[in-house]
Amino acid sequence: MAFGVLCTTALLSVGVPPAVASAMTHVTECFTTAASGVSHAYQRNVDWRLVARLAPAGMIGGAIGAYLLSSIDGEAIAPFISAYLIAVGLFILYKAFRPRWPRDVHDWLVPYVGGAGGLLDAMGGGGWGPIVTSSLLGRGHEPKKVIGSTNLTEFGVTLVISLTFILTLGWSELSSAAGLVVGGVLAAPIGALVVKRLPVKPLMLAVAVIIIATAAVRFF
Repeated sequence: MAFGVLCTTALLSVGVPPAVASAMTHVTECFTTAASGVSHAYQRNVDWRLVARLAPAGMIGGAIGAYLLSSIDGEAIAPFISAYLIAVGLFILYKAFRPRWPRDVHDWLVPYVGGAGGLLDAMGGGGWGPIVTSSLLGRGHEPKKVIGSTNLTEFGVTLVISLTFILTLGWSELSSAAGLVVGGVLAAPIGALVVKRLPVKPLMLAVAVIIIATAAVRFF
């Protein structure tokens, strides 16, 4: 959870335009989410019915968000993207401390959460994991099933977002993503194993602090 927002924050901090940063991150995530999704499926962390409810809405939202971001001036939107990333970090903190009540995993909000997650993920360069995963965890769903299912679903969402960026920006802007691909693919199986063994709350707190700190630096 938060590969996208962490990578996008790092790329923005070295001067990469928002649309290119989001595009590079999502091209990379095509590989990392595939590795992560397969790892979670192998560890039996996936609820396939939840995947079927999240994926269509997430793909539609992601395509819309990528198209909109590609059409906006990078310098104008950069401060808003940084503010969004900080908001995502604060949202994770809120979800980490909020009490959870068991509810039916097939509730009516799931597709809407997926659609919003895909839209904001594309426009902000990340946020699918923090928004979708933490929302479902906050509603009391089983942690390992939610994390595994949202990671697997993210592959389809990321693929659609990446294709939209390639069509709007061209491939030449994204060819330098190879380093992110190698590091992300190597780390993804480790993440699936860690999720199976460690409590979720400390992981959410650590991710939130890193996101807020790295995004806030751009305002100084």
